[in-house]
Amino acid sequence: MRKKIVAGNWKMNNDLAQTERLITDLRKQSKTSKAEVMIAPAFTNLWQAYQTLKESSIEVIAQNMHFAENGAYTGEVSASMLKSIGIQTVILGHSERRAYYNETDESLTKKVDAALANDMRIIFCFGEELEDRKSGNEEKIVGDQIKNALFHLKDSAFKNIILAYEPVWAIGTGETASPEQAQDMHKFIRKTLTDEYGSDVSDAVSILYGGSVKPNNAKEIFGKPDVDGGLIGGASLNAEDFFAIVNAF
Repeated sequence: MRKKIVAGNWKMNNDLAQTERLITDLRKQSKTSKAEVMIAPAFTNLWQAYQTLKESSIEVIAQNMHFAENGAYTGEVSASMLKSIGIQTVILGHSERRAYYNETDESLTKKVDAALANDMRIIFCFGEELEDRKSGNEEKIVGDQIKNALFHLKDSAFKNIILAYEPVWAIGTGETASPEQAQDMHKFIRKTLTDEYGSDVSDAVSILYGGSVKPNNAKEIFGKPDVDGGLIGGASLNAEDFFAIVNAF
């Protein structure tokens, strides 16, 4: 049975004191679902967050990493550095990394390989822009992003991979993705995996939805058969809202 997962991506928000306050608030919440819960604070706060939560059921994960093990890459962080402070999971390919830092399928392939070589779990993100959706090109864009970065992998690698579909066109654009549109794309993603690796692999991979999930729409979105949870942005910065989403299963 596929794991249900809710991951909070805090992005570039919260200094150390704010991080500690939010974690304190998160620990006060009651969890009524069986979903795995993850949070991704800023790099500067990962160690403190991990130390505070290592005895809890909330996993602390990273927002990004470099593909190199070490070297002259100013400002970057490697997989082994993350592992050394207890971080076991990393988000790769987020739409903002692709848009603002020119991450490509080629560079993400290297990051995926580096993370897997370090036995890390990956939340791999992908999704189409508004112009792709309006031109009816969304399945090709999404399919290519998955195939180009992941389809060189062996079947066994997918036990460490979580997929996260981000409809970039529905984030901060005024456009709205319906639960039915989310399900349609998740079904296509699972079929894409099935066609390459078979149903044993595709049925076991969790696919998260990253299109502005809120407490008031989470239950309907998570109720779709191919949606296994969410990669949550803004709503993860409020403990009550975040756990309302976690408990929407």
